[in-house]
Amino acid sequence: MRASRLVTLLFTLQRRRAATAAELAAELEVSERTIYRDVAALADAGVPLFTESGPGGGIRLVDGWRTRLDGLTAHEAAALFAVGAPQVLADLGMSAALAGAQAKLLATLPESLREHARTVAERFHLDAPGWFHRPHEVPHLDTVAAAVWEQQRLRIGYRRRDEVVQRELDPLGLVMKAGTWYLSADSGGRVLMFRVDRIVDAEPTGERFVRPPDFDLPTWWAGASAGFESTMLRATVRLRLGPGALTRLPRVVDADAAATALTNAGDPDTDGWREVRLDVEDVRVAAGQLVGLAGEVEALDPPELRSALRAAGLALAAHNTGTG
Repeated sequence: MRASRLVTLLFTLQRRRAATAAELAAELEVSERTIYRDVAALADAGVPLFTESGPGGGIRLVDGWRTRLDGLTAHEAAALFAVGAPQVLADLGMSAALAGAQAKLLATLPESLREHARTVAERFHLDAPGWFHRPHEVPHLDTVAAAVWEQQRLRIGYRRRDEVVQRELDPLGLVMKAGTWYLSADSGGRVLMFRVDRIVDAEPTGERFVRPPDFDLPTWWAGASAGFESTMLRATVRLRLGPGALTRLPRVVDADAAATALTNAGDPDTDGWREVRLDVEDVRVAAGQLVGLAGEVEALDPPELRSALRAAGLALAAHNTGTG
């Protein structure tokens, strides 16, 4: 455990070059006394560290000194090669950066870890978008990404339904969800979500903005995406579902909504049919989804859903009568 902590401390100092004992203790979640002991151990091992007292002082590494990466474990080295999501990095213009970083990593790893890292890279690959999903065109992603990196305010044209609205915003972060890029940005004092493929033009204003110190992208995304999903499910329908439909329901509607409906479903009748209440986007969308359950779904409420399913069934029967 201590060896791992010493390596973490070394890389933290290598990244920051200088920090106080209190800052290091907070980052590594240990006491300041532990930091001083670990610094002494690193110095005894030949790491060129020194301390400065007074304002602006702290624990420092000699300028220009860097360690080799032989403190990595096999799993840590392999993890750096398993993060490859090549399309994501290509979209952000970082393919060359990833290749360069991996080449440098391989050059500094001991031979025993090189083969382990190569094996993982050869045998595991991440392809984020789902099947039958064509990635959206995002012609302004490079401009947006650059603004995120450089904290540059952006002026964008954003397509909403049948109109394009102008927005000036502070871009805080980018998230890829199921093959679609989303931008989190401060617009008028509120952090909002924007689909990058709906940005029809983007231009930096030349102004830099101050990033909110308490903004955490993963935390914000967790809350924003959950809120977005809940606002999409604006209606509730009541259904009777046969045994086959109960199994297939998560495949034709929102999976979380289906799980909630099935958890709270009524008791099965003698034929295994159960009554459920399902949250849906709207009745029209629900009708198009529930047609996929064919003869094992009965709409109980609202009446317009029952009518829509009946019309869809009649249309299917009319187009599929006879030998063709």
